[in-house]
Amino acid sequence: MGSILGTATPDRSRPDPESSLARQPHHCTVALVPLDPSSILLTDRVAVVTGGGSGIGRGIARGFAAFGAKVAIWERHADTAAAAAAEVGGLGLHTDVRDAAEVDAALEWTVAELGPVSILVNNAGGVFNSPLLETSENGWDALYRSNLKHVILCTQRVARVMVERGIGGSIISVTSIEGVRAAPGYAAYAAAKAGVINYTKTAALELAPYGIRVNALAPDITLTEGIMEVAPEGAGERFGFTVPMGRPGHVDEMAGAAIFLASRLSSYITGQTIHVDGGTQAASGWYHHPETGVYSLGPT
Repeated sequence: MGSILGTATPDRSRPDPESSLARQPHHCTVALVPLDPSSILLTDRVAVVTGGGSGIGRGIARGFAAFGAKVAIWERHADTAAAAAAEVGGLGLHTDVRDAAEVDAALEWTVAELGPVSILVNNAGGVFNSPLLETSENGWDALYRSNLKHVILCTQRVARVMVERGIGGSIISVTSIEGVRAAPGYAAYAAAKAGVINYTKTAALELAPYGIRVNALAPDITLTEGIMEVAPEGAGERFGFTVPMGRPGHVDEMAGAAIFLASRLSSYITGQTIHVDGGTQAASGWYHHPETGVYSLGPT
């Protein structure tokens, strides 16, 4: 399918929280199927990737398409949405996922064009320096809306479709290593990313009776177009000093983890945050000394 851009009128009819649908979850029983190489495939499943026009999101969209999924990219930049959709043979929708009406419209269009969504990747996000004593209330709100609100909003809307159709599914949110460690100068961003991790656990419990799994991926240094544009010369080598595996990550490595979480291979995994960071989170401050290459802790 070629790329399609547009805006649809949202369907305002949504299940009431007090409806029988909301009150009566059903505990799913899954027939065990012997694993084989096809267990990793996503053939004909419909996947939504928010912020899929570039960076990690675009890498995940490519990976999903390569493993057989029909991909919809919800992206607030129309040009990158169209380009990414054309690359993966999917659906590109110009969507601000921070806005409920636009999310409802994109979801309605996606279901109409591709079918019910069974995979969601909450990848959209944004960051800027936000020192605790200097950041304005508007700044905090912007970081919350860009990094947490849309995760809650898109998860709710897509999960409703999964429940209504009785299809189950996999929801994956991209958080950050900053969600589990201090991030001086980025307090509001780190708080929002920590919120994604906790929301993942809670959503996993609430949605488990419907056969919906909810997990998160936490990258650290991943080479994206944005990082490469601002990184100084030689940054790749310096990044390697802080990462136990000695190098920054690649978007395809994030995509591999997302494919795993979307596939039948992870059918009993939910509520987890997987750190795709070359060991940085496990290192807890240990790094390769730039002169000796030996592990050191803190300044030497």
